[in-house]
Amino acid sequence: MAHPSSSQIKPDHGGLNPKHVAIIMDGNGRWARQRGLPRTIGHREGVEAVRRTVRAAIEIGIPYLTIYSFSSENWSRPREEIDYLMGLMKRFIRRDLAELHQAEVGIRVIGERDGVDRELLALIDEAQELTRNNTRLMLVIAFNYGGRNEIVRAAGRLAEELAAGRLDPAKIENKDFERALDTYSIPDPDLLIRTGGEIRLSNFLLWQSAYAEFVFLDTFWPDFGREDLAAAITEYIGRERRYGGLASRSMA
Repeated sequence: MAHPSSSQIKPDHGGLNPKHVAIIMDGNGRWARQRGLPRTIGHREGVEAVRRTVRAAIEIGIPYLTIYSFSSENWSRPREEIDYLMGLMKRFIRRDLAELHQAEVGIRVIGERDGVDRELLALIDEAQELTRNNTRLMLVIAFNYGGRNEIVRAAGRLAEELAAGRLDPAKIENKDFERALDTYSIPDPDLLIRTGGEIRLSNFLLWQSAYAEFVFLDTFWPDFGREDLAAAITEYIGRERRYGGLASRSMA
């Protein structure tokens, strides 16, 4: 089967394109260091890369895009950098919300709310409520998020169901656990991209990525754009997803 080049990737009605792309946006600090700039400039340029990627996802026809914005481990960074990142999140919502809503982009933020300041939480709630019925693209922002923490919190919710007698421990299935996750009702990612040259998950969507295809790029996140997204999708299209089964075609 011939696969399209990255420049030919278009909205796909034949089912080849991934329905859900998740991205670990890595390399802002190293991008800045290479240029002799403060790390904050790398983060600022990283937001521009988010804007480019959202536009590209809409153009290509990706229904779900999840970005790893701020991990629960990032609180260990210097206070000045954390404050700057919180400010970037606020400015992104204030500046981009109207445009995203007009483009029919729905916003959903996953992760813990504990420790996040009230002003930012109010902006997050406003963004989610305003865009809740938009269906062109679901932009999922993993903010103050950690995969292990999400699984522990989900287990706690199931424990409450068990204690209340609403759930039979002998009949718990994957779907019961998935209902307790932050990503409930969001399909698992088909394609997970990590920029910045590192090859690890960094506690991102651990449950949900069980059968995702991974693409690791050396490109630092501030340089990421439509062609990088399209190239990763092209690579994804060229793979065969077997979900633990046998290949459907003979392997040479």
